[in-house]
Amino acid sequence: MNLVKTISENLDFKKLSALFDEYLVDIDGDEREFFAFYNNVTLENVLVIYENEEAVGCGGFKKYDNTTAEIKRMFVHPNHRNKGIARLILNELEIWAKEKGFSSYILETSPKLTSAIALYEKSGYHLIPNYGQYIGVENSICMKKDS
Repeated sequence: MNLVKTISENLDFKKLSALFDEYLVDIDGDEREFFAFYNNVTLENVLVIYENEEAVGCGGFKKYDNTTAEIKRMFVHPNHRNKGIARLILNELEIWAKEKGFSSYILETSPKLTSAIALYEKSGYHLIPNYGQYIGVENSICMKKDS
């Protein structure tokens, strides 16, 4: 496995993000345009994981406030799941964010993504009230971890 730090303009990140958006169509349903608006943002801190030179997973973060990084676009290609790739991405994003001065991490996910929620809980995240644009959105849950 090879992990590359990049930005959201990276072509492999864009391809994985497009696959993620296709995957979310059924999950987000009528709210997909709402989520797409907030998920398809420019990110200066993106990781892409390669296995045998194939991009198999990605994730990124952006500044939420002076001490908090928001984890975005966590995705592992379905053919490469259950190999610990998502955990590796999340851990590396947290290390990178900490190096940039952040001391806590937040994220939003769908209550339907139970395996993602399980990963976040095992990684020390806990449920918090929905923040920002997710306040009042029933198809969202928000989580936080302090380092």
